Formats: sequence, structure tokens, C-alpha cells
Amino acid sequence: MTARGLYIPAIPTPNHLPPFTSKSPLFPPPFGHHHRFSATTLTRSSLTDQPQTLSAKSHLLTLISDQERGLNTQSNPQKLSQIIQAIDAVAELGRGTTTTDDSLSATWRMLWTTEKEQLYIIKNASVFGTKAGDVLQVIDVQNKTLNNVITFPPDGVFFVRSTIEIASSQRVNFRFTSAVLRGKNWELPLPPFGQG
Repeated sequence: MTARGLYIPAIPTPNHLPPFTSKSPLFPPPFGHHHRFSATTLTRSSLTDQPQTLSAKSHLLTLISDQERGLNTQSNPQKLSQIIQAIDAVAELGRGTTTTDDSLSATWRMLWTTEKEQLYIIKNASVFGTKAGDVLQVIDVQNKTLNNVITFPPDGVFFVRSTIEIASSQRVNFRFTSAVLRGKNWELPLPPFGQG
């Protein structure tokens, strides 16, 4: 099964974002501004907010409200099926719209996912003496970048950089290029893996 995820805008974004470099602060400049993405990503403000669309979005948000970002869904196939059906219903209502233009450039907060690696990190954050904070995707369509970020308050972050390519009006392909795990006074580069 393809990994699925549900993201919402974290903060509005200006059109141009400075690049992230190894000299950037713990939260690079795009965090002052903001972005989104997922292996399959759905919640788009560009979908017309007609009553049917609002009802489908509300139903989906209700279904995931007690799922701890997807942790609880892993052991509940019935709930997973209901959520996937609700995601597909929202996607169907958005058929024919463009979701890969500059409006995709923003920081997006993950509400729910089936992506096993992200869920593993969220579940095991206690190894770092903390809980996982925000899980974000920072997308910059113009610069063809996507960054996945999992925060570990107060000072930690897992940061994965990717390049993106617009594949269609509703699909973005990505390829991981680097990864780093950071604490207050340390940094551990990790090999990037994956594309989709």
C-alpha cells in the first residue's frame, strides 16, 4: 500500500524562501515562513469549500482525531479502511484541480500518516528523553525542495532534505538527498533513503 498522509497549513508562506544550509539555525528560515507534502497528500485549501467538500473534510478530520497521528491506526484495520475511504472521497471532490502550483509552497503540519518510518520515530521519541513535537513538511515548488521535519522539544530535530519534481497537476515526485538528527549541542548526519 502506498503511504498516505494528511497535512494542514502550519503558517502562511511568502513566495520566495531562502535555502536551508548546514549553517542555518535549528529551524531553517522556511520555518519562519512555511510549507507541506506527503507520499500521498490530500488536504488542499485550493479545493472549493462547497458544503459537500466541507462535510467530507469534517468527516475525515473526525475520523483521525483520536488516532495519535496514525499510531492508533496501525493496529486497527477497520479504522484504517474508513480513513482511506474518507481520504479518497476528499480527493475525488478535488479531481481536476491543480494542487502542485505555487500554492503548495508552504509549511504543512502532519495530522495523520501511514508512513512507517515517521510513525516509528514519533512512537520512539522517548529514546531522546522527549516526545515528538510537530511533524512538518516544508515545500518550495519554485526551488524544487521538500523537507520533512520531526521536532523533539526543546532542542532536537530530525531533518530530511529532498528534491521534488512536478509530475502532474496533483502529483509531486520526491527523492531524499540528505538527513540529519540534531540535538542541542550535537548533530548526526544519516544516509538518506527513499523516493516516491
